[in-house]
Amino acid sequence: MGDFDFTPDTGGLVLVDKPLTWTSFDVVGKLRGAMRIAAGRKIKVGHAGTLDPLASGLLILAYGPFTKKLPLITGAEKTYTGTITLGSTTPSYDLETEPRPQGPWEHLDETSIRAAFARFVGTIEQRPPNYSAKRFEGERAYFLARDSERAHLVEMKPATVVISALEMTANRGNEVDFEVQVSKGTYIRSLAHDIGQVLGCGAYLSALRRTRIGEFDVRDAHTPAQWSERIAPYTQAGKDPAS
Repeated sequence: MGDFDFTPDTGGLVLVDKPLTWTSFDVVGKLRGAMRIAAGRKIKVGHAGTLDPLASGLLILAYGPFTKKLPLITGAEKTYTGTITLGSTTPSYDLETEPRPQGPWEHLDETSIRAAFARFVGTIEQRPPNYSAKRFEGERAYFLARDSERAHLVEMKPATVVISALEMTANRGNEVDFEVQVSKGTYIRSLAHDIGQVLGCGAYLSALRRTRIGEFDVRDAHTPAQWSERIAPYTQAGKDPAS
């Protein structure tokens, strides 16, 4: 898995390939525990950019003094691959909630889909999903969205985001694979939903994987279990027991 030195006093970065169903907090908790055992003391650990449980891929963690560098990484451009499913929508814009049929998609060809994609490249105004961690009138939007009595009150304000590239990579019936490069704050779920509205058939995000954050690539990342194995041999103060 390449060279790695666990140095609690100076800190460092850890590139994690987050598995599906794990929350970003799950990853931080697992590696924080492994580092605490290895160092014999508490270690500060944070991450640069949350990934939803239904998404996999690159999650960058920093530990020790390196956590101060996280804002610089969080602001970097991000690249994702994923799948949009046409013909249905969901309240959360992904598979956290049940799909609801909206409109026919069978008449759409690749030219139509690529044309819809092209409309979203550049600087755009994007409305975050109601099922998001953003706040609406002081509360997390997802709490309100799950409250049947108050869900209809939620109306998220649009935000300015930049989509520098958006390409269709495959088309299988009503499933469209894509790759996209976006600025901080872009919701790929909202992008999928909005593409469905432009096409007139509805759509939701059915798969998502983050492959890059700035200069960092998921091909250089490892799973939480692999990182725990790498950290385990180190003793207190981050020194290799073999040294």
